[in-house]
Amino acid sequence: MIGMAEELAHEADVRILLSDDDPRLLQSLRDLLKMHDYQVDVALGGGKALQMLQQGQYDLLLLDLSMPEVDGHEVMRVMNEKEIATMTIVISGNTSIDGIATALRAGAYDYLKKPYMPEELLATVNNAVRRKRLEDSHKVIQVRLNRSERLHRLIVNHSPDIVYILDQRGCFSFLNATVTKLLGYSPEDLLGISLLDIMEEDQQEKGRYFLEQARQPYDEVRSLEVALRPKVPGRSRRYFELIIWPMQEDDHLLQDGNQYRTYGTARDITERMEAEAFISFQAYHDLLTRLPNRALFKDRLGIALTQAAREGHQLAVMFIDLDRFKVINDSLGHTIGDRLLQAVSQRLQACVRKGDTLSRFGGDEFTLLLPEVRDWESATQVADKILASIRAPFRLDGHEIFIGASIGIAMFPAAGANMDALIKNADIAMYRVKNTGRDGFQLFTPDMAGSTRRLQLEQEMHRGLAHQEFDVVYQAQVHAARGEVVGVEALVRWNHPTLGRLEPSEFISIAEESRLIVELDRSTLRRAAREVSRYRQRSGQDLRLSVNMSPIMVTREDFVQTLLETLEQESFPPQSLEIEITENLLLSDRQDVIDKLHKLSEAGIRIAIDDFGTGYSSLSYLQKLPINTLKIDRSFTQRLKSCEEGSCIVNAIIAMALGLKMDIVVEGVETESQLEYLKTLGCTVMQGFLYGEPDTLEAACHRAQDVRDWAASVSGL
Repeated sequence: MIGMAEELAHEADVRILLSDDDPRLLQSLRDLLKMHDYQVDVALGGGKALQMLQQGQYDLLLLDLSMPEVDGHEVMRVMNEKEIATMTIVISGNTSIDGIATALRAGAYDYLKKPYMPEELLATVNNAVRRKRLEDSHKVIQVRLNRSERLHRLIVNHSPDIVYILDQRGCFSFLNATVTKLLGYSPEDLLGISLLDIMEEDQQEKGRYFLEQARQPYDEVRSLEVALRPKVPGRSRRYFELIIWPMQEDDHLLQDGNQYRTYGTARDITERMEAEAFISFQAYHDLLTRLPNRALFKDRLGIALTQAAREGHQLAVMFIDLDRFKVINDSLGHTIGDRLLQAVSQRLQACVRKGDTLSRFGGDEFTLLLPEVRDWESATQVADKILASIRAPFRLDGHEIFIGASIGIAMFPAAGANMDALIKNADIAMYRVKNTGRDGFQLFTPDMAGSTRRLQLEQEMHRGLAHQEFDVVYQAQVHAARGEVVGVEALVRWNHPTLGRLEPSEFISIAEESRLIVELDRSTLRRAAREVSRYRQRSGQDLRLSVNMSPIMVTREDFVQTLLETLEQESFPPQSLEIEITENLLLSDRQDVIDKLHKLSEAGIRIAIDDFGTGYSSLSYLQKLPINTLKIDRSFTQRLKSCEEGSCIVNAIIAMALGLKMDIVVEGVETESQLEYLKTLGCTVMQGFLYGEPDTLEAACHRAQDVRDWAASVSGL
């Protein structure tokens, strides 16, 4: 027996099969294992591996999961089906939870991630070889146990597992010394004690059934995963895999009615159970807040809906979105942002009952399931409690942070009879709060169903950008005195396949909320620069291009670089570009924004304040920033019905711009009387329907030229 033990320990006797679809990786693994005296064969692909496994005997298989034709999962399935007893270690770049869990359930001994560490791989192979040899030794024990008591004692007492024999009552009649190491009992402590007595209390019922089945008079191995109670309880449970074999008594006892006893092993699987529990936790929980994730929330909502429909009671779904979280995250950093989310989750948990489900749905969004509520007033009481909790200041790293929340509530069955409808309608109600002041709650009502158009447009905008459904049109900017077209403003329109041509007012705010405005601004600038550049070459006209830039685009770190690279790629001179920004962007007084505007000005790009006077105007930024042009909003122009009425604001803006030596562009000029009055105030550049509606570049310039020619002919008369 000693000779056999030594033989088992020799690595040169271990046959290992490597299976992967990467020849270089196979060669690398083969060389590494051969350096440690292992016998190694290689199989390129899963099909070859199955062929070799069926033709020869291998102790260990190192298997990749992701292979063409026959992948690792199929290899393990066939091995289980054909009862190929080769221990398997998975080495794969597939780190998904489903992939790992599936491999472990299929019987894989361990799972290593590519790229592997040689030391880790060798340690895992050595452990697997030892385990395989131990399993082989158990089989040897079964054959030789009745022939050699000395052989039995030697192997059993050196086993890493608890080895035991039970009498017909299920009480211990023998245990090896390993029980002391793993559970703290001496073998003598447990002799005559039932196996059930050292099982945890909640495990005894399934243990009793297991033992009854194991004592049945037929030759079948049975196993059970169970928690055993150590002599000195620890902080966590100890889990074991019990394996039991029926053991037949001496032949003369068979004549008295087939009396049986059982023997088996108890293997410590605590680490494996904890690893599986952690994998399961990762699959169904958010690791930052430790709250249930979207998948677990939907699972519990589905169960709650079934119960509510059967029992005829109401339930509520809340969609909770934090107000101003992005501002805090951007200004104080993601570390503070993450800690704020953790603090918020703790306050939210304090506001709900034990049977409720609070989940982090994603980002700064949380969902709450109230599985049984009397009426909508009960749900709103919970919402009030949540709002009051979140309004209290958060103190993180010396910062006192104030946030709010917008909460949408959907009641079953009034707001929807299924899971998707309830979540969608709670989301719609939440957006209603966002659009009407934030920091409050709103119960979903049927009249809000129109809000789904906004969500639909956001989803379809992704497709629209990919399919180039957005057009660039132009409106001429005309010199008032000379009647010449001196520039054009690029405007965007959406040619929606079912809703027709959409104006910016219908989709720009959606693009900004979803951050799709970045891609939209980039594509608009590139296309406008290309088209105006070609027009300038054809006409020989020194035409200036004005393009609106979203605050989201301007605050991006790569804004200046992206803009200048686009102009260079389209061969468009920076001196002929004017970007239009809103004055609200400048009021934040962000130094990075100021620096970007100066860099653009140094490159020759002009900067205009769009819709000047409609926001929170400040003279200070006009003096310290490189502003070239003020654009007077059309709302002021439309009030210029005569030289006396509605002209005070326009007059003041023009006087201020002239005093600061800035250019002026007046938007919304529609009549000759408006034009003549603005000329008397000193305005030089006009833009509006008087010179034509936005159109293609050629059409916009030609129409403005036609207006100039018509005006000249009328004045000649």
